[in-house]
Amino acid sequence: MNPEFDISILWSDESLLVVNKPAGLPTLPDGYNANAPCLVKLLEARFGRLWVVHRLDRITSGVIVLARTAEAHRTLNLQFDGREVSKVYHALVAGAPAWDEQVADLPLRADGDRRHRTVVDEHRGKPAMTRLHVLERFAACALVEARPTTGRTHQIRAHLAALGYPIVADLLYGAAETEMISRAALHARSLSLAHPLTAAPLCFEAPYPDDFASALARLQAS
Repeated sequence: MNPEFDISILWSDESLLVVNKPAGLPTLPDGYNANAPCLVKLLEARFGRLWVVHRLDRITSGVIVLARTAEAHRTLNLQFDGREVSKVYHALVAGAPAWDEQVADLPLRADGDRRHRTVVDEHRGKPAMTRLHVLERFAACALVEARPTTGRTHQIRAHLAALGYPIVADLLYGAAETEMISRAALHARSLSLAHPLTAAPLCFEAPYPDDFASALARLQAS
């Protein structure tokens, strides 16, 4: 395993591998540099062949599930496609939402502008929905829980930006630079699904990484 990246193993058995992905590490090889480190390549060096079920952005930390057999991959794909998997993200957002709960039901189109951002597009966008809940409020930002019911590229980042509350330090989606954290403050907090072999309900939770925890602590102390 590459010592540059701390990849915590949350679960491992004959069918599943669940890890806490560090920020800054892409899930799959970079199209521009096939030799650059990526999550799957690092994990396969230790665990053997893995199948990707879903992805996290390079900047996003947190829970990600991989299949260890082709059969587990098929079963998990059916769960994800059938929206039977519950995903919970935590984000620090710029601004103070007036609402406690909000549903972002805005169609999204990936790679929709010159900066390759996902954009709201009422005509050509695909259906996308994210349920939002404010967990804590601070002077100029908030800790928000996001539960996406669809899995569009950059969905949470695009929805929050469209609502006027971009994720802290998400420069691509309009947030300003900050000393609190050097990357977009988005963390895949938990994921719930049925075990692909036994159908037992499982829930995996990833603790905040140091940069996210430190930013949150600074806000709570101010």
